[in-house]
Amino acid sequence: MENRIPLIGEKFPELEVITTHGKMKLPEVFKGKWFILFSHPADFTPVCTTEFVGFQKRYDEFKKLNTELIGLSIDQVFSHISWINWIKEKMGVEIQYPVIADDRGKVAERLGLIHASSTNTVRAVFIVDPNGVVRAIIYYPPELGRNLDEILRAIKALQMADKAKAAMPANWPNNELIGDKVIVPPASDVESAKDRLKNYEGYDWWFVYKKLDE
Repeated sequence: MENRIPLIGEKFPELEVITTHGKMKLPEVFKGKWFILFSHPADFTPVCTTEFVGFQKRYDEFKKLNTELIGLSIDQVFSHISWINWIKEKMGVEIQYPVIADDRGKVAERLGLIHASSTNTVRAVFIVDPNGVVRAIIYYPPELGRNLDEILRAIKALQMADKAKAAMPANWPNNELIGDKVIVPPASDVESAKDRLKNYEGYDWWFVYKKLDE
């Protein structure tokens, strides 16, 4: 079994993991749902604590999008539980999503998540669709906490891209050029390219867009 980062468009690897919610099989446990697996360097660290609280604060929003969360680090279950209890006691926030305990590092190694200069897991995000396919991957260095609103936006944009069969512009739904409109996929032949500006708004035949209800 090859230890490397899964590529976008590949199936998420089948893994049996130990979590704070018991044993789980990935991606099977989330079949029919989107899920976000996010790794963090270590429990009881400041940046990771801010991220865990941030994810929990948005957990209901993710669930409304048929999306589950699952964390991961090279720590034991008792460490995860102790840290989660500390967050509840000190921050008043109860972490409700599961966290993978990977004290031997096998899960992190399988996913290519070990930091080059240490034995900790990197700060990574995998967004996986209901078919178990990896749709997006985001990496951050240890010193940089994640933008959790961007991860939430990415889920919304990917789901809308699937529904509208379109591409999503930068900063969607607040793009500087086309607002909340979406980009029509490229023309498949010369004839369809000629008609694109007749059928859609656009800057040129290769850059046309539409409203979501069109």
